Amino acid sequence: MARLKEQYQNEIVDALIKKFGYKNIMEVPKLDKIVINMGVGEAKENAKVLDSAVRDMEIISGQKAITTKAKKSVANFKLREGMAIGCKVTLRGKRMYEFLDRLVNLALPRVRDFRGVNPNAFDGRGNYALGIKEQLIFPEIEYDKVDKVRGMDIIFVTTAKTDEEARELLTLFNMPFAK
Repeated sequence: MARLKEQYQNEIVDALIKKFGYKNIMEVPKLDKIVINMGVGEAKENAKVLDSAVRDMEIISGQKAITTKAKKSVANFKLREGMAIGCKVTLRGKRMYEFLDRLVNLALPRVRDFRGVNPNAFDGRGNYALGIKEQLIFPEIEYDKVDKVRGMDIIFVTTAKTDEEARELLTLFNMPFAK
């Protein structure tokens, strides 16, 4: 975890300066935050489902999760404004690097039929979104205590200006992009 941050400050910064030719050290893109989001649609019928999702999220991230509420009422989904429908965690600093290390080295290799993550999931401004189908790939989650398999979205927010810079940054963090 601390090793990853030190590695960023030394090797990764040097590699990015060499590839993109930055004049100033402050131009070098860095990882700003990681946001983990879990939408729990069943929570509108059963509040206990949301509690177990929050518990799983807290175990995975090592940080307290907050519940997200519906912004608008949607009659077709039987959803009212203000209903709790998911949870999220924003990781920064030491916890962010620790989570990134666990995700890349432990969790992603445990995905069934894993051939790498989608290299095209950048948003045009240097941020990367990754969808995971099940929370069981994280070693902290005990299989017997899981009530339902849930997916989550992991968003890597960087200070990069372009997708190419962000892709290079995440590649240097050992993100396994598909060829």
